[in-house]
Amino acid sequence: MKITLKQIECFLAVAEHGSFSGASKRLNTAQPALSQAIKDLEAELGVRLFDRTTRRVELTDAGREFQQSAAKVIEELEHAVESVHELAERKRGRLTVAAPPLLAAVVLPQAIAEFRRRFPGISVQIADVGTEQIVESVRNGKADCGIGTFSPSEEGIERVALVRDSLMLFCDEASPLNGIEPVRWNELADYPLVTLTRDSGIRLLVEVGFESCELPLKPAFEVAQVTTAIALVEAGLGVAVLPTYALAAARYRKVNGRQLVEPVISREIVMIHASGRSVSPAVQAFSQVIRRFAQQLTPQETR
Repeated sequence: MKITLKQIECFLAVAEHGSFSGASKRLNTAQPALSQAIKDLEAELGVRLFDRTTRRVELTDAGREFQQSAAKVIEELEHAVESVHELAERKRGRLTVAAPPLLAAVVLPQAIAEFRRRFPGISVQIADVGTEQIVESVRNGKADCGIGTFSPSEEGIERVALVRDSLMLFCDEASPLNGIEPVRWNELADYPLVTLTRDSGIRLLVEVGFESCELPLKPAFEVAQVTTAIALVEAGLGVAVLPTYALAAARYRKVNGRQLVEPVISREIVMIHASGRSVSPAVQAFSQVIRRFAQQLTPQETR
């Protein structure tokens, strides 16, 4: 089929005005060109669309049938164009953000509230899942973007840096380490350690810190969630090495955070999206908002 949009527009204009001269003025098209477009359309369809008299151009039965369908085609196309414009202008859309539970709790609510104030037509969903699920969700399109820290070896994702986060020591208020700032890694030798499990990227960085000081890492407790680690520290069952943003989880507990040095170990919190896919206008807009709120997670000196 070789019917063009221009031919349909010409046909509908002639049908509306009942004349070629009126349609040519409406479309700002030369009348011979418009007449040729109608002839080409009739040739492609194999039927006459208009009966031409000396006084008026009238639709044939086939013309009236085609007018209904052609008008719907133009209406649907205009609707599609309007929808794309709204997406491009961030007036409407959908955004699913995947993040680990703690980050989802401490940074996403305020960031999403700000985002929705600026772009009320975009609906936002949260998937608070583990790091591996975040990456997979972004790869397969279930999530538009993900927030967290991810291994450099992960393939199929693009990264946008948000903020650099350093590991800190967390101890209860009665701990002797509470009065030291900063704390050196080798000063942890005589304290029971609360760590995350080995499937956590944080745990791997803690192991690097202990290895750098030639200290054996013998966890007293291994837990899956940062909030659980904080609770064990508050109970006096040990100290924990966690990312700076864990300060948000410790805010209402009798737990303090202290800088860890010699070495300082840090990693980037990033936003990821799938490689090889266009970044939607909604994701582009959200990246600017989430960066500002992510930077509020860490003290200025740790950035």
